[in-house]
Amino acid sequence: MGKSLRWSETWFRRGLWLVAVVFASFLIGLGSAVVDDLPQVEQRLELDDFLDLRQAQPLRNEQESLRAAQRQALEARDQAQLRWQQARSDTQAARDTFSNWIATRSATQRSEQDPEVIRRTQALEQLRQTERQAQQQLQDQEQTLLNARQQSTRVHDRLQALEDTAHEALQRAQRAQELRVFLYRLALTLPLLVLAGWLFVKKRKSPWWPFVWGFIFFALFAFFVELVPYLPSYGGYVRSAVGIVLTVLIGRWAIVALQRYLERQRQAEALPATQRRTQMTYDKAWGHLSKGVCPGCERAVDLKDGVTDFCPHCGIGLFEPCTACQARKSSFAKFCFHCGAAAATPDAVAPDAPGRPPSSAGS
Repeated sequence: MGKSLRWSETWFRRGLWLVAVVFASFLIGLGSAVVDDLPQVEQRLELDDFLDLRQAQPLRNEQESLRAAQRQALEARDQAQLRWQQARSDTQAARDTFSNWIATRSATQRSEQDPEVIRRTQALEQLRQTERQAQQQLQDQEQTLLNARQQSTRVHDRLQALEDTAHEALQRAQRAQELRVFLYRLALTLPLLVLAGWLFVKKRKSPWWPFVWGFIFFALFAFFVELVPYLPSYGGYVRSAVGIVLTVLIGRWAIVALQRYLERQRQAEALPATQRRTQMTYDKAWGHLSKGVCPGCERAVDLKDGVTDFCPHCGIGLFEPCTACQARKSSFAKFCFHCGAAAATPDAVAPDAPGRPPSSAGS
């Protein structure tokens, strides 16, 4: 069809398509802003909304105090362990020193050193006692830490049981909220899609077609981008069911449209060739010819072999000799390409559009 249009008309059409795209982009921006704000109509749900705070809050407070007790017990245990290690080192050093001194004293056998033996033995025993006390303190702190951890575990289990129940309720509420938000989106986008379908059927060839197509692009974007990705899952059942419904509806529409088209083509091919030619627009006929397609039955025809003058499928005339110069020219041409003479039946092809003046040789 593009080869049959005037150069200026081609660029005007491209500009109008640009208008349609720009119009759709602004509509998409507005629609996206509205759709993004839809979740704000619902209150943000949190776990505490479904938790029994009369039971949970004391447990949380106790858990926090137990964490603090664990930190203190851990620090005290570390200090006690350090003191025990220091006391053990002191005892070991004193024992080594005492052993060396005893060995020396046994060698000399001096009786005046007996009181020193007693003093050193008592000092060593005192260090051992200090070590045992430090070890006992370490064991006490470990026991305190263990008690705090066990108590914290019990409190955590009780609190976790309450939170698990609340979490299940939260998930159910979130799914219900997602469904409501989806219904809000559906209530917004479905009328747009229905209106776009009506515009496509009734108004896509009107003089205001750029705005019609812009709105159609916007409605398709709103439905397939702003709505379909937010379908609630429910294990995939909803998405699969919606996909099946959409596929059936679109498939049924395509099948019915194809059957209607084939029926119209059969009815048209049953008409005389002259009557079929009067029902074709000039641009549509040349658009089919430029693609190697018969304008009458829309089947492929070899138009470049130089001998095919009639469609072998429907019999409509494709080429004829010029009445002035006898040159072989297209039957749909208004003027002969060789001599410029007007066609014998200039009204054999319908005008391009209602209200358009007939084309002239200088156009």
